[in-house]
Amino acid sequence: MTLTKRIIPCLDVKDGRVVKGLHFKSIKDAGDPVELAKKYSDEGADELVFLDITASEEKRETIKNLVRQVATVINIPFTVGGGVNSLDDARNILLNGADKVGVNTGAVKNPKLLTELMEIFGRQCVVVAIDAKRNYDIKENTNKFFENGKQFWFEVFIYGGKQGTGLDAIEWAKQAQKLGAGEILLTSIDKDGTKDGYDIILTRGVVESTTIPVVASGGCGNPDDMVEIFQETNVDAALAASIFHYQEHGVTSVKENLKDQKIPVRL
Repeated sequence: MTLTKRIIPCLDVKDGRVVKGLHFKSIKDAGDPVELAKKYSDEGADELVFLDITASEEKRETIKNLVRQVATVINIPFTVGGGVNSLDDARNILLNGADKVGVNTGAVKNPKLLTELMEIFGRQCVVVAIDAKRNYDIKENTNKFFENGKQFWFEVFIYGGKQGTGLDAIEWAKQAQKLGAGEILLTSIDKDGTKDGYDIILTRGVVESTTIPVVASGGCGNPDDMVEIFQETNVDAALAASIFHYQEHGVTSVKENLKDQKIPVRL
């Protein structure tokens, strides 16, 4: 049996509004999170991701009341991330209607958190969010890649892409899986908001190094970008924001395009 590929709209939330940026900067408004969530659920999105993008940087919890409002208008699996640093943070998110918890900064700072979350809530609830960017300053003990004649590795960034960690993204993905993550939400900072396609090199590198589901994020500009990421890598899901928020393409038309290209999706 072939597993269907998942299409996941993403709500990046700042100050209670959905926003979209470029390389995690130049943020602009994209709408009301509850209205957009309902629309995507009604259109047939497979899941929804809600990221409170400034919670870690501002050292506060995710906006719980907004999570609760979104949860009441959708009937699809719902991942929430942003500012998750403890079991209590995760419990609050799950109690307010999320199905899965996304952890990035909190897991890098305290890797044991992934194990604690898995032991209490189950592996299926634990999503490690990895924001990665090319680093051309070559280090030993990193996975090296080549592109346009240059060698680089992928560095993990935290605090909404603002702080490098020196961690190799491929190695961190493998470690996160061992620690208890049940899924990886992989975002390319280089591709974020560019609309020129997903980061195939990064995605393939992580997918081939792990056995848990990987969601590709960053760079989707049109339905064919989703076709490409599914054809070029064995990724489980494709996440997108801009093409859905600005009414460029609907979830249904994206899925129909994938089906036409022989990519298994749920219509």
